[in-house]
Amino acid sequence: MNVLFIVVDDLRPVLGCYGDKLVKSPNIDQLASQSMVFSNAYAQQAVCAPSRVSFLTGRRPDTTRLYDFYSYWRVHAGNYSTLPQYFKENGYVTLSVGKVFHPGVSSNYSDDYPYSWSIPPFHPSAEKHENDKTCRGKDGKLYANLVCPVNVTEMPGGTLPDIQSTEEAIRLLNIMKTSRQKFFLAVGYHKPHIPLRYPQEFLKLYPLENITLAPDPWVPKKLPPVAYNPWMDIRQRDDVEALNVSFPYGPLPEDFQRQIRQSYYAAVSYLDVQVGLLLNALDNVGLSNNTIVVFTADHGWSLGEHGEWAKYSNFDVATRVPLMFYVPGMTTSSVSQGAKVFPYLDPFSHVGGSPPQGQSKKVVELVSLFPTLADLAGLQVPPVCPETSFGVELCMEGPSLVHYFNVSEGKVQEGKEGCDNTARCFNEEPAAFSQYPRPADTPQWNSDKPKLKDIRIMGYSMRTIDYRYTLWVHFDPNNFSADFEDVHAGELYMMENDPNQDYNIYNNTSHGWFFKKLLDFVKH
Repeated sequence: MNVLFIVVDDLRPVLGCYGDKLVKSPNIDQLASQSMVFSNAYAQQAVCAPSRVSFLTGRRPDTTRLYDFYSYWRVHAGNYSTLPQYFKENGYVTLSVGKVFHPGVSSNYSDDYPYSWSIPPFHPSAEKHENDKTCRGKDGKLYANLVCPVNVTEMPGGTLPDIQSTEEAIRLLNIMKTSRQKFFLAVGYHKPHIPLRYPQEFLKLYPLENITLAPDPWVPKKLPPVAYNPWMDIRQRDDVEALNVSFPYGPLPEDFQRQIRQSYYAAVSYLDVQVGLLLNALDNVGLSNNTIVVFTADHGWSLGEHGEWAKYSNFDVATRVPLMFYVPGMTTSSVSQGAKVFPYLDPFSHVGGSPPQGQSKKVVELVSLFPTLADLAGLQVPPVCPETSFGVELCMEGPSLVHYFNVSEGKVQEGKEGCDNTARCFNEEPAAFSQYPRPADTPQWNSDKPKLKDIRIMGYSMRTIDYRYTLWVHFDPNNFSADFEDVHAGELYMMENDPNQDYNIYNNTSHGWFFKKLLDFVKH
């Protein structure tokens, strides 16, 4: 099997296949209808570089020692093998298009080439204009805005980065078809990452009167200040800066909140078109019958929930991601050579969709991507990491998810089942662990993205089907140690009656059991 690995920047699961009623995402939904879909998948840290290095190495941020953007794990932590490197060592041609590794120091200014890739990674030329003044304001002048629908023909080069990435990925698929070599092609899309810059026609799909505010657009009363992220990155955009919003809690004016949400949805539909064109090309080169397709994101993005925007937190809106695996012959009945599995669907005209082929509500983590893909491709699954693994080049800190795949068609796996004894069930229930660093107990200018040397507190968060439990503890960046005897704050949300995580009951609950479980995890 070949592998087509699609990773999206800042995409929370606002997709039809995840039950979102507003969004138009027919191509991703079509992929889901042939895939195993995980509805409770979580990133290990809600910011680009740490999350990507974590899932591409199969190791957690405490092992990669990357919590910011400014170190290369092979030098700074351990010379860990990556997912594409493992496929390359097993005879695959490995190819990178767009944003797969986070560019810069954290991937050695080379996207980890030549370790991970057979040829130098492709970056779209239009990428360098992402933060330029290309958004036309009401006064006709150009700005560097957050909300930025554009006329593509007016853009530098007459294109946008994700359009170029799709074109390059399709070019590579055509080459791979003729060369007949097995390949691992990773395609990284930028949108819906800010700025929300996308072709303006996508706004037509989302009339402003249909756009609601977040269900909980206020800062929760019992939210510890350390848990709040003050969304500095959007404050620096021209349109947000002009609003002169108070720091750190805002709020943004309601009409502008709606515009951000509208543009996020529009950017998702623009992304859906790119994914549709790419999957249609896979059909056209006759490779849909022997290519595994994975679709996921590096983390989510808050759209006003808890009075927050952007990522940089431990809430579900920041950590939860879409995750689906299309495996011909496994998630679908065997596909005949040249069959059309992914006809392109136009979001402007397509109505309706089919439910996912298989769906699991089990709580899973992105750190499981590496072993799962190795398993699906029939490669040896790398061993589980020992307790301390800085010296181990190839090992996994998450399990393969393949054992969740054998659900009969149309069935949804519940989050927990088959337990004869509640205590045992509770102890063995799957949990996802995320973490986020902070420089101080209260929000300040660098709370969203503290540099390693400025980190003083680490928020460790444990999510199961029933609850999210987060502890903010003292952290020493000099020796990378967390002190669980010095707890700065805590959060506990029970999902059954508080699915949006608005009512923190940490201070009126005894949580010794949660504490022990979290501590066990961090220590091991």
